[in-house]
Amino acid sequence: MSKKPGKLDKKMYEAELVRLQIELVKLQDWVKAKGLKVVVLFEGRDAAGKGGVIKRITEKLNPRIVRIVALGVPTEREKTQWYFQRYVAHLPAAGEIVLFDRSWYNRGGVDRVMGFCTDDEYWEFMRSCPEFERMLLRSRIILIKYWFSVSDEEQEKRFQARLKDPTKTWKLSPMDIEARSRWAEYSKAKDEMFKYTDIKEAPWWVVNADDKKRARLNCIHHLLSQVPYKEIKRQKIKFPPRQAEEGSGYVRPPIDTQTFVPEIY
Repeated sequence: MSKKPGKLDKKMYEAELVRLQIELVKLQDWVKAKGLKVVVLFEGRDAAGKGGVIKRITEKLNPRIVRIVALGVPTEREKTQWYFQRYVAHLPAAGEIVLFDRSWYNRGGVDRVMGFCTDDEYWEFMRSCPEFERMLLRSRIILIKYWFSVSDEEQEKRFQARLKDPTKTWKLSPMDIEARSRWAEYSKAKDEMFKYTDIKEAPWWVVNADDKKRARLNCIHHLLSQVPYKEIKRQKIKFPPRQAEEGSGYVRPPIDTQTFVPEIY
């Protein structure tokens, strides 16, 4: 058995994250310039670290090019639609990257385990999902699917940490708490889902997520490898002279006519 790696050095992690984020900016520019359409799915158990890696991917990028889609519970109207319909509305146009924080794979996971769909609806999803994804690929969408894998011990540790941290308790939804007691059922649902949807054209990429920092770096590094890109040379920016207010003929209103935020700090 291979030895478990030690704790990742903080300075090394931060330096490598910055390097990868610079590459993400280059990827973003390439996608925009070439009119590519990229879809990245993030799936996995609760507290597996999906949100953390999405945050690190997007924090230096242009939100007009790179969008996060995190849909809530479907409305009554959406429940009557073709299952994939509400996801299709969020697919990228040319020059865009869309990151799905959970996706149409809800049907193969939470819907199945929690009984939110019928057996017929579930098996129809399993039949149609690979064909749906092949349609996306034929329409020149680049589709990348990540599954964040976390051990039951690590998940429990993160759940307990959320209980103690007032900035994280919102992450413990009633659904998360219910799912905590159904570990084996979720394992079975995941394995069944992989059996039908881990297709050659759009394989599942599993991220070992017990170590959050390593998972973030590994996922971003892999994402960069999935879309061949080159750096787009930017034109040098030259600022024009700043216009002076003096001599412009414009007189600004007195400063005491404005309402300022109290300076508490």
